[in-house]
Amino acid sequence: MVSDMRILIAEDEPDLRDALTVFLEKNNFTVDSVEDGISAYEYATAGGYDAIILDVMMPGIDGFEALKRMRKAGVNAPVMMLTARSGKDDRISGFNLGADDYLPKPFDPDELICRVRAMLRRGGEYTPTVLSFGDLEFNCDNGNLSCRERSVRITGREFQLMELFMRHPNIVFSTDKIMEKLWDVESEAQINVVWVHISNLRKKLAGLCSSVSINVRRGLGYVLEDKNDQKT
Repeated sequence: MVSDMRILIAEDEPDLRDALTVFLEKNNFTVDSVEDGISAYEYATAGGYDAIILDVMMPGIDGFEALKRMRKAGVNAPVMMLTARSGKDDRISGFNLGADDYLPKPFDPDELICRVRAMLRRGGEYTPTVLSFGDLEFNCDNGNLSCRERSVRITGREFQLMELFMRHPNIVFSTDKIMEKLWDVESEAQINVVWVHISNLRKKLAGLCSSVSINVRRGLGYVLEDKNDQKT
């Protein structure tokens, strides 16, 4: 579990800002929150944050300008951009200015926490990538899971599970290990919840007509495999 990590949230929508603050604090982060771009820049340059969540559309200066000034001032903390503007050009602009991740609104809080933890694991070097295995691709930027011309968008726990499997194909994960990685220690989630999410992912993989599937190793756990690799 992440602990003693400081996060700065810059978001001008009060309800969303408060909800994110409560959610992150419940996940053992220390949170400061501001409502405009100038304050975000001032806090970021003064504060030693482990990660920054930065809205794009804010009063004063927007998130892009705030990020540009942060990087120029030597702020190296990983930055996640939040925005209702999901166009490719906006995402490219954010990445070119030094963003580490980009999450379009509306979003699932579980997906946000997964991405924050991923940024923290990788430090300032984290850059979203398209993960590939067999005929399957998973875009960690927008949650699209695709196989040739077919695609489906996944969020929440399914997003986290798919990223885990795609980053570690052919590795068997026990149910306990999955719960340890994706659910908090205090979580009341039951083991059968893991099966529900895996079952949903298996249906989506089948719908994509992919050669990749999540298979069961009886008594051991679950593994992402490509049936074409098993042909002799």
